[in-house]
Amino acid sequence: MATKLDRVHRFTTDEYQRMVKLGVIPSVSAELADGRIVVDGRPWHFSTDEYYRLLHAGILTEDSRVELIYGEIIDMAAIGSRHAGCVRRLSTFLNRLGEAVLLSVQNPLYITDGVEPEPDLLLLQPRSDFYADSHPTPADVLLLIEVADTSLGYDRTEKADLYASAGVIEYWLADVERQRVFVHTGPMPTGYARVEIRDADDTWTSTSLPQLTVNGTDIFG
Repeated sequence: MATKLDRVHRFTTDEYQRMVKLGVIPSVSAELADGRIVVDGRPWHFSTDEYYRLLHAGILTEDSRVELIYGEIIDMAAIGSRHAGCVRRLSTFLNRLGEAVLLSVQNPLYITDGVEPEPDLLLLQPRSDFYADSHPTPADVLLLIEVADTSLGYDRTEKADLYASAGVIEYWLADVERQRVFVHTGPMPTGYARVEIRDADDTWTSTSLPQLTVNGTDIFG
């Protein structure tokens, strides 16, 4: 099972040197070890501001497929065709909710400084600026959905714990391999109080969005 450590983004020597010149990392105590930034023998934890400075400088790009988790820049799993198809199917289905919610697809969720994941789908409280002034926070989230192909273990454990501790009220994890959905509710600092498994032929209703009733075929076809 892949862990967060396995997914930590590796930088090139050129990228490392550019970070030093930008002042993103300390020039004296930092070093590049196997592609990872280490300062005083410990992994460097990036702030949200530092993360965006890397994006603005072109060291990272919007196509880099990374997210910021507890100060570490994490490589997200590649999006295979089944993953992409499931996200598109869900997007089409969830758009039926209309203006009652705002659907956000593979965009950032700001949790705290140094923690900004990019879930596959978010159903958000509507806001007049469409969150142009600031990224949504867990308080804005009505339902968060991740689609897992190769990342199931990571999404079931570390991601679930992250979302629970942040107070995301409902988290669905769609397993495209076995065509089942893990429905997480009751967030606590240590994890979700309830996790129910829904199969492809099941029908269920969201606890946070009672107008949303889903059958497994709406997700997997």
